[in-house]
Formats: sequence, structure tokens, C-alpha cells
Amino acid sequence: MSETTVHLGPNKYGKAENRLVRVTRHGDRHEIADLTVTSQLIGEAFAGSFTSGDNSRIVATDTQKNTVFALAKEHGVGAPEDFLALLADQFTSEFDWVEGGLWQAEVHPWERITVDGQPHDHSFRRTGTGTRLATVHVEAGERHVTGGVKDLVVLKSTGSEFHGFPRSRFTTLPETTDRIMATEVTARWRYLPSAVEAGIAYDALYEEVVAVMLEQFATVHSLALQQTLWEMGRAAIELRPELAEVRFAMPNKHHFVVDLSPFDLTNENEVFIAADRPYGLIEGTVVRDGVAEAPGAWEHLPAFV
Repeated sequence: MSETTVHLGPNKYGKAENRLVRVTRHGDRHEIADLTVTSQLIGEAFAGSFTSGDNSRIVATDTQKNTVFALAKEHGVGAPEDFLALLADQFTSEFDWVEGGLWQAEVHPWERITVDGQPHDHSFRRTGTGTRLATVHVEAGERHVTGGVKDLVVLKSTGSEFHGFPRSRFTTLPETTDRIMATEVTARWRYLPSAVEAGIAYDALYEEVVAVMLEQFATVHSLALQQTLWEMGRAAIELRPELAEVRFAMPNKHHFVVDLSPFDLTNENEVFIAADRPYGLIEGTVVRDGVAEAPGAWEHLPAFV
């Protein structure tokens, strides 16, 4: 029997889910940024820590955590993509053996509480409009920036059909021309490298992309959730020339009409039971024609679901 040998494959390490809240004071009026930031470093110099416990090149995860908070103090936060780029530049310039890394952020939105019809200067409430996503990935001399949103739960009570699908002896689902369609959207979009280099107003872009996706969900008469996914991605790419592609994961949050006939009651799409599982899971990518593929932009990102 030959001796078994192994080698170290792709790896990264860092400090995950640093809860960062940055208050910026303009006199009595305050701005608040609330993010969960993850920092992970990539480099051949880290192999020794895995294979022999040599930590001479390991930038401690505690150092990475402290860097997140210190740069938030020194530079503010601003758009999450810009803040992650700042972290990337800091680690790759301060430690010359750091070849790259993956920096991720989730943004937790707040809005001002209204008092006597006016937004309060320093009191806020959490909103439920989805969680903003951002990543910066640096490796092999390439930099990829993505934005996105998750936890965006949407529902339309009509304007959705599902029929014309093949049937077998195991098919029980009835066809319908009027149903509730609901989903929890996760979408990630990749920015064109040329646009990143030229500079992007990320905050405004995020608001516009989410708004046009919601508009498509609401107004497209859908024959399948797949069609709705396509129209949401197409509209986003047509709206913003900075986008190269948009990737979606959209679980079908099923609502089934309750059979009320045992109680001598009719139910014409009025009373439903919301089923949380199992669920249909629709995933798809809408890509701008003519752009170069960038598999490295997605390689290290967490799975959608």
C-alpha cells in the first residue's frame, strides 16, 4: 500500500461578524451606521500556521477586529463598499505578505423616529426593508466588488399564475391562473471593474436597484417566479451601467388555499395557509451581454441559502 500524502488547499482566516455601530455627530443631529463586518485574509505565508503551527506571519484575528473599529473612527464608514475597500487597502499595504482577502458587510438600516411631524435628530427605529450586503475580494492581483440585499420579503396577492407544467402520476399540484406569490429575495450584483475604478455612488445605486426590483415584482404579471427573477435582474442591469451581473436566490413561500368545504363554506382565494417548508427554491443569474466572466468574484462568497 502506497503512503498517503496530502497538501493544503485554498484557505483564508479572520474575524467574523464584528458588530460595528458608528455615530457621526453634526452638532445635535446624528447619523448612525450599523454594520456586521467580516475580515478574512489570504496568502501563501499563512500555510505554515495550518501545517506546523508557525504563527510568525499570522495577523491575529483580534488585530483584524481592532482594525475594523479603528478605521471606522479615523475615516467614518460611508458606503459599505468603500469601507471594505479601505480595510482591504490597510491589510495589504501594512503587511506585505498579505496577498488579499475577503471583506464582507451586512448593513442594518435605521430610520429616524418622527416627533411632531419632524424626523428626530438622534432617535431611530430599525426598518424591515431588507439587509444590505457588500463584499470586496482581493486575490491574485484582482479586485472584485459586489453589492446586494437579503431578507427582502415580498408578497403579491394576485397577478401571478402557474400552469402549463408537465404532469405525471406523482403530480398533485393544481394549475392556477390566480395565486399569492411570495418570496424572500437574496440578490447579489457584481460591479464592473472599470466602474469601480472610476468611482461609484454606492448608496444611491443600492436604493435605485432595490427600488426597480421591487417595482418589477409588483408590476410584472408573472407566469412563474423564474420569470419574475429574470425581469428584476434585467431591469436592474438596464438601469445601472455599473452592473455586470445579478445573482438571485428566491424561495417560493407557498400559500395554499384552505379547503373550507367541510364547513359548508366557499373559499375563493381568500383564506390561505402559509407553508414554511418544503419550498420551491429558484436561483438564477442575469448577465449583461459582452462582459467578461469573473468566477473569482463569487468563489469565496457564502452560499445563498
